Amino acid sequence: MNTRQDHARTPEPQADHASNEPWRMRMDDWNRRYANDDFIWSVNPNRSLEQHAQQQPPGRALDLAAGECRNAVWLASQGWSVEAVDFSRLALEKGQRLAQSRQVAERIHLVTADLTHYIPAERAFDLVTLVYLQLPWQELAPILMRAAQAVAPGGTLLLIAHHPHNLTHGHGGPRHAEVLYTEEQVATLLAPELRIERAERLQRPVHTADGTRYAIDCLVRARRN
Repeated sequence: MNTRQDHARTPEPQADHASNEPWRMRMDDWNRRYANDDFIWSVNPNRSLEQHAQQQPPGRALDLAAGECRNAVWLASQGWSVEAVDFSRLALEKGQRLAQSRQVAERIHLVTADLTHYIPAERAFDLVTLVYLQLPWQELAPILMRAAQAVAPGGTLLLIAHHPHNLTHGHGGPRHAEVLYTEEQVATLLAPELRIERAERLQRPVHTADGTRYAIDCLVRARRN
């Protein structure tokens, strides 16, 4: 698959009827999802990430929840040195193949890790990205704080996620409200650590067989002075 359409992680999990835990996809679920040789998502970068990353010179980047590494590979093609982290080994293997096909594999370091436990180096990255990491807020908040602490002086954190309004007014995305969150939630959490430059709701065009539909995302860009 090679389209300009942006995708996010929106598979249907197998329900665990004996559990009262919120909806979530576990490592084995994602490895099953990525077991097919084809790429699940677009191999092109997220358009908002592309737009914002082009505004700063290449340096060292950390791509959290990298998936099949479409964003990490694009960043590497722009001269970034990228650490791409995901807990699906099979997704990262696909990312490795994509990086090799684009001749940027030497610029990408792949890390298989669960973000609920992964601790990045502090103040080490010029760009930290989180694109469609959809988790319940109590799990997400510590990850966001560690991501913020990883931003180097003068560096940027960029988060793009499905907005709660997408459930009722947007196209695609998870159908589980507990894994959706707003730009205000993210900005409030990050403000003590980073300077918030943008926190907004976006409409993202999605091209479908029935014409163009619109997904609703939240975007937060923050910088360390």
